[in-house]
Formats: sequence, structure tokens, C-alpha cells
Amino acid sequence: MNTKMISMPGIRVHNGGAIAMHRPKPVLLFILLLLCWFFLPALLHQIDETAGNVDQSIWLLVVLSLIGFLLICGLCWWMLRYFWMILELPSIDQMVSQFKFLPLWQQLSFYYASFALLLLAAMGCLIAIC
Repeated sequence: MNTKMISMPGIRVHNGGAIAMHRPKPVLLFILLLLCWFFLPALLHQIDETAGNVDQSIWLLVVLSLIGFLLICGLCWWMLRYFWMILELPSIDQMVSQFKFLPLWQQLSFYYASFALLLLAAMGCLIAIC
């Protein structure tokens, strides 16, 4: 079956209705957060001249927790790849192909468990800083 692909900036749509979106690169998000860290206090002071250092620091703590979360995620991914090579486990492609053969309820439970752990890690970074 020949499908025609319509492309838009950042989004690709197939005739079958499937939409594939591009994810932003984590490095770009990290740079954006660092820029927010430096320029957000001045911007907040420009918007509201009565804003004190405490008001600026609250939002900077949230940005700092996001930066910490991205660093922790990057470090965990690097450690996973390093230990994966040391233990000589099967390739990721083979693991993913076996994952697709699992029943749907097992796939969904794995997705929900992964999302819950990621959410708990993000909340832990926010709680540790704030």
C-alpha cells in the first residue's frame, strides 16, 4: 500500500491519520532553562518593579529543579548505556522487538510504571530544591 506523507514543520502526517511529532532535543531544553535562569529575574523585575528577591527566587527554584531533573535523566541514560555494554546484554532493537510481542496489558502496565517513576523522580527533584 502506497501512503502519501504530508509534512509540516515538526509534524508529519500520513494518509492513514497517524501523526508523528518531533521531540525537542534535551540539550536545547537544558540551554533554554539555563537562559531562563540568568534572564528571568531581570524580566520579572521589568514586569513588576515591586517584585523582591523572594518572588524571583521561587521561580528560579522551579527552573533549578527542572535543570537538576534533566541532569539526573541524562546521567541515568549514560549509566544505563555503560552498564548495558559491560554486561553484554542484547541490543535495544532486539529488546524492543520482544516488547512488541507482549500482550497489550503488559505493555500498558510497563508504560504506566515508567511514567510513574519518571514523575516521582521529577517530584523528588522539585521537593529536594524547594
